[in-house]
Amino acid sequence: QVQLVESGGGLVQPGGSVRLSCVASGSIFSINAMGWYRQAPGKQRELVAFIPSSGSTNYADSVKGRFTISRDNAKNTVTLQMNNLKPEDTAVYYCNANINSWLASGSEYWGQGTQVTVSS
Repeated sequence: QVQLVESGGGLVQPGGSVRLSCVASGSIFSINAMGWYRQAPGKQRELVAFIPSSGSTNYADSVKGRFTISRDNAKNTVTLQMNNLKPEDTAVYYCNANINSWLASGSEYWGQGTQVTVSS
């Protein structure tokens, strides 16, 4: 059994910053890519950023230069530092990971989601 648990989020003013964290736990052998998605009301879930096991980072164009994704392989965590937030960043943010467990390889897991609201 593998779980992803997110923390962070909340209400922030435009131009502010928020840090999201996600920790993977359970029967994990290794973690491939980890990433963050978001879903705004009435919209499809979209990729925000991801980081494969190599450590290279990838971002949606809408967040480049404002968001930073990082991971700690020893702690099975992925973090999303979000700066200069805009109202259009308001969404539920989901952690995602591709994990090799002792039972299966390359399985996708999702966190429960955390709300980020950018408003004055």
